[in-house]
Amino acid sequence: MKSIILTFLTKFYSLLFFLFVSNLVFSQEQPQETNFWQKVRFGGGVGLGFGNDYFSGTLAPGAIYNFNEMFAAGLGVQVSYTDQKHFYTSTIYGASVIGLFNPIEQIQLSLEVEQLRVNREYELYNTATASFKDNFWATALFVGAGYRTQNVTFGARYNLLQDNSKNIYSNGFMPFVRVYF
Repeated sequence: MKSIILTFLTKFYSLLFFLFVSNLVFSQEQPQETNFWQKVRFGGGVGLGFGNDYFSGTLAPGAIYNFNEMFAAGLGVQVSYTDQKHFYTSTIYGASVIGLFNPIEQIQLSLEVEQLRVNREYELYNTATASFKDNFWATALFVGAGYRTQNVTFGARYNLLQDNSKNIYSNGFMPFVRVYF
């Protein structure tokens, strides 16, 4: 019995000694710190349109966090203003949350929820008294797919909530170019 206990203690202390020595050897290396900001990428969109008595401008910055090579998620904001003199004015602002999945490097799948506040005003041409105001919240749920090359993705997305009567998009299907640096 005494030899069994002695064998056990010898092996136990040998294991402790090995763990202690290996810890000293590996502790000399600097640990790799994961910096949050190294995994964040910024991007967004800018839109500008103008014509005869017409102006439209959009600014939509965004940021994503890369969890790994396959998964990323992020936030975006959007501000848009449109003015067609003597007929229509709108101000749209809101935010979105996006999830990205890259099953392979060139393919990007996305799911995005967008919540926008829409303020529109219509006025009849040459009448100061006839006007119509429409203010509402618009929600969109987009599923998308695209071809990705480095920082740019070309693709299309579809709004699953397109049939909602309070919608600002004329069509559920939309092409996109997504850029994150």
